Amino acid sequence: MRDPYDTLGVARNASAQAIKKAYRKLARELHPDSSPDNPKAEDRFKDLSTAYDIISDEDKRGRYDRGEIDAMGNTVNHRRSQHPGGYNQRGRAHNPFEDFFKRQGTRRNNSLRIDGSDVSYSLKVDFIDAALGANKTVSMTNGKRLAVSIPAGTKNAQVLRLKGQGMDGIGGGKNGDAHVEILVKPDELFRRDGDDVHVELPVSLPEVVLGASIEVPTIHGPVKLNIKAGSNTGNILRLKGKGIENKKKKTKGNQFVTLKVVLPKTHDKELIDFATKMADKNDYDVRGVGLKPKSDGRSKKTKTD
Repeated sequence: MRDPYDTLGVARNASAQAIKKAYRKLARELHPDSSPDNPKAEDRFKDLSTAYDIISDEDKRGRYDRGEIDAMGNTVNHRRSQHPGGYNQRGRAHNPFEDFFKRQGTRRNNSLRIDGSDVSYSLKVDFIDAALGANKTVSMTNGKRLAVSIPAGTKNAQVLRLKGQGMDGIGGGKNGDAHVEILVKPDELFRRDGDDVHVELPVSLPEVVLGASIEVPTIHGPVKLNIKAGSNTGNILRLKGKGIENKKKKTKGNQFVTLKVVLPKTHDKELIDFATKMADKNDYDVRGVGLKPKSDGRSKKTKTD
């Protein structure tokens, strides 16, 4: 077993915050779920968790630095050398009752109650699972699968605490807790802003010119949306209550749909003729007065980096 400091890649005088940061980074990289085809991934993850368990705990870290425990957390026995004549280093004759009382003391120490340490995991989930809630599992260092219930509305980097799901206690001590950091994957369609959801929706030219009733995806399923005649790219329409539910506030966010007009992929002669006639009859300014040339006919040059 490697030195815990080397396993985590931190200095021996590293702060608790630096140790925790290093562990979280490596836990994401070495987690078995991130490398399902690597048979050594689980062993490396176990070594990482064991190293973190030792030097993240102030008492264990001190004992390890003093050489009282090894890299696996096992107690190191330091025996004093004895002379051939049955005398110890102090020249005192060996007492046969000494070993008996040592054994009795060891038995009393074994009855001590020690609470288990907390453990940390990271779990990647889809946008919809975080928004609506889902049940997932993570791989524990002992090979077991830990069930994780993700509440609806869970945010990216939010840490869920699972009481009693950490390292087992010793001698009747209580189990530690498991802290699971939820990492929400970016979605190609939906974007979250607080409890609101934003969607950019492609629409055709006839739909915005003439108006239409179209189907729009939401995290709760598709719904109908009415587009008014004369709508344009950039217009934002609201779908009330179609965002993320906030159980603490007992409210629901909204979904905002931004229209994006998309022209046909192929050149349509009728559309070209229509646009040509429209350009001759309606010469309208779409870029604003501020972008028009100066009165002397020369455009102002702008300095760029």
